Amino acid sequence: MNRHVIDGDVHQILDVPSPKEEVNVLHQVVDSADADDSVVAGQAHHDLLTPRTRTAMSIHNDVLETIRERAAILSKDWADKDNLAPSLARRLRDFEFAQKKRRKMFGKTRKWGILGLYDFLSAVRQDVEWAEEAAFRRSNCLPYLRWCDFIDSKKIGSNRPFFAYGILLICSITLVISIGLNGWSFESMTRNPSVGPSAAVLVQMGAKQSHLIVKSYHVWRLVIPMILHGGIVHFLLNCFAMFYIGRAVEQNHGFVPAVLLFTVSGIGSTVISAIFLPQFISVGASGGIFGLIGACVADIIKNRKLLFSDFINKGRSRRHHAFVVLVLVIDIFLNLLMGLTPYTDNFMHIGGFILGFVCASTMLSQVDIAGEKRNHVRSRIYLIFSRYFGLVISCVCILAALAILFAGDGTSSPCESCGVLSCVSLPPWAEHDKKWWYCDDCGAVKAFGRRDPVTNEYVAIEMECPQGNSITFSLEGIANDKDSLQKNLPNLCRERCFG
Repeated sequence: MNRHVIDGDVHQILDVPSPKEEVNVLHQVVDSADADDSVVAGQAHHDLLTPRTRTAMSIHNDVLETIRERAAILSKDWADKDNLAPSLARRLRDFEFAQKKRRKMFGKTRKWGILGLYDFLSAVRQDVEWAEEAAFRRSNCLPYLRWCDFIDSKKIGSNRPFFAYGILLICSITLVISIGLNGWSFESMTRNPSVGPSAAVLVQMGAKQSHLIVKSYHVWRLVIPMILHGGIVHFLLNCFAMFYIGRAVEQNHGFVPAVLLFTVSGIGSTVISAIFLPQFISVGASGGIFGLIGACVADIIKNRKLLFSDFINKGRSRRHHAFVVLVLVIDIFLNLLMGLTPYTDNFMHIGGFILGFVCASTMLSQVDIAGEKRNHVRSRIYLIFSRYFGLVISCVCILAALAILFAGDGTSSPCESCGVLSCVSLPPWAEHDKKWWYCDDCGAVKAFGRRDPVTNEYVAIEMECPQGNSITFSLEGIANDKDSLQKNLPNLCRERCFG
């Protein structure tokens, strides 16, 4: 058997015997393993071979048996087969070689959580793609492509995650604009713990506000929030998620799936938020990002047998796999806790996650280490429909949610008590006017004062509540100078509009 030095390692070429003049004859014997008359054909060719070639065939069969044992770890179907297809054997051998090269180059250390598991799945997918590329080049007599060169090619040209970078750039620009509109200053931590502009500025830029969407038909407020952020903290957290998770999804599945997953999840989650939290404004790319996170989880579940197989995880116990799943659940839970702060809401997070999961469950392709075309007998229309079935279901759900939104008044929620799932005023033991932050939009309310014609002092206020209704109340017993009223306006809003 010939040995070729590849990337500094010895890589066995399973289908090439030493005597060059007998290559074609040996290939005929190996390829006949899957034919119905394999025994007869194999015996006929065996009689024609020289002793040297028979020895090469014996070594070749020993190697195939070893690979068959490894393949059985991945699939019970392969373990039951008497003859493992030579093309599959070569593919598995190439994949195992790529895995060794990866461990040698990057080490065995792995990240944890959603990002860690998906990063691991991405590495497995790339190694399978390299094995497919090697098989294609071998069958077409093309030059060999080194594994490290293949990995480098995934980082340049059209393989770059342009959509993820574009979203990051747009969100950065809108954040700077929002701070500029706020007078290049930040609101206090009690009003905006994300270190950002006021609620009034966010509304001016297009934040989600249900009564404006329903009554004034500001439908762009279902889209614009995806590129707005409540502040620097909110922006940095989303940028981190978009840079790693968004980039990974785009590099693994392409530009179009990444755009669809982000956009559908972002718009759909904003509609859900507008229905259940009409009294709160909301901004952030969180809905779209959680859609990408949902897609990652769907991709992980679709490939769970491969990810947790002993073939991929040599030397790792079931306890380790259980711990990985536990960390994954904790990671999702911590992401949901982020939605308990003002200007972000968990209805966006949960809605985006579910929509992204549903879309990705059919849209994203499963890692096919066997290289089998299972659906080759299906029609092209069927394949397209089955791939985008999850996307169709998600769009239908969004249309139904829009119908519910515009059938309402934009001020009341079908679940008034559900607001605690999205925002909690902390700390709960503090007095009403001494909390760290508040889960309402009273920081953005406007009011008009009525003066006494004799004393010229403010005697009453007409206030527009966050729900969209207006109330008028007397200032008797309340400091009525202009500065005191402006400072006390959010507390008056909470007392009169929500009290």
